[in-house]
Amino acid sequence: MIKETYSNSCRAVGQLEELPSVNELGFGRIFTAHMLMMDYKNGEWQDPRIVPFSDLDLHPASVVLHYGQQIFEGQKAFRTEDGVFLFRPDENARRFNNSARIMHMPEIKEKEQLEEIKRLIKEDIDFVPSAPASLYVRPTMIATTHELGVKVADEYLYYVILSPSGSYFKEGFKPISLLVTNEYSRVTENGVGNAKTAANYAVSLRALTYARNNGYDQVLFLDAKTKKEIEEVPAMNVFIVKNNVLVTPELSDRIIPGITRKSVLALAELLRIKSEERRITIDELIDGVESQEINEFFGTGTAAVIAPVGRFGYKGKTYLVNKGRIGKITRLLYSKLIGIQQDKSEDPFDWMKFVG
Repeated sequence: MIKETYSNSCRAVGQLEELPSVNELGFGRIFTAHMLMMDYKNGEWQDPRIVPFSDLDLHPASVVLHYGQQIFEGQKAFRTEDGVFLFRPDENARRFNNSARIMHMPEIKEKEQLEEIKRLIKEDIDFVPSAPASLYVRPTMIATTHELGVKVADEYLYYVILSPSGSYFKEGFKPISLLVTNEYSRVTENGVGNAKTAANYAVSLRALTYARNNGYDQVLFLDAKTKKEIEEVPAMNVFIVKNNVLVTPELSDRIIPGITRKSVLALAELLRIKSEERRITIDELIDGVESQEINEFFGTGTAAVIAPVGRFGYKGKTYLVNKGRIGKITRLLYSKLIGIQQDKSEDPFDWMKFVG
């Protein structure tokens, strides 16, 4: 039973007798009963508090609404037989502060981030679903100074909301399709492309809508300067497997430093799968798929975990990857990663952190 406090597309969880089924959860549409809030005033963070889930009270002139000073994170908590665990939350806290530096916003000590997030999850621990679902955790910071001059804000709100969620893609672990665009660009050099900030996602929406209107699930961006190098999907980093070597674009100020990406590279080393971080051109991708030197292509992200790519389109032509089937390395990495997260496999890296 769900207490509906908003529209059907955005529901807040009240007192539950039981959680909905995985199919009913969807992704990021249902929220738990509480949220965490903390204010930045007079040069320091203060008043961390857990409050009932509610709308935000924002001044119409808040800097976030006019000049976009905002950052966020995405992480997951999993219910196992031994309790509830967060996946690599220290990496999320570190990346949150990196985004804060890029957006010229105040950092929050990593230890404090982790302690407050754990405290919130404990408050709503009954809402953490069992596998294969998870609890999606969304920390956010917004600038709340209210004046219309273009300036760095001196007051901020940090808040965390929790969403019991199923798979990011409704099909689950099945091949998706990508439209490679050279018409639209996501970010440029020396910008904020490696920060988790709203602007990086806002600029992708027009291209994403175009892709979906033309029969594709997601859009893959090329670099803005040469339109030759593949970079990332709005919600995912990308990998290919070429001649049994795992390859992913090297990190830059144009690419989000994905935690799932980092985890996949660590798993590849553990499994003795050779990997490379380097530039990948669209020509290399097309030539490799046509020659079958590249027989696997997938995306990685906190929400999607690992999403195999079965086909992609570029300049009016469609290319099938491995005849649209999931490759063995993709399947192996997915199995190992999900196994660690759901406590079905050994965690040799100590990635899972106990909450309660």
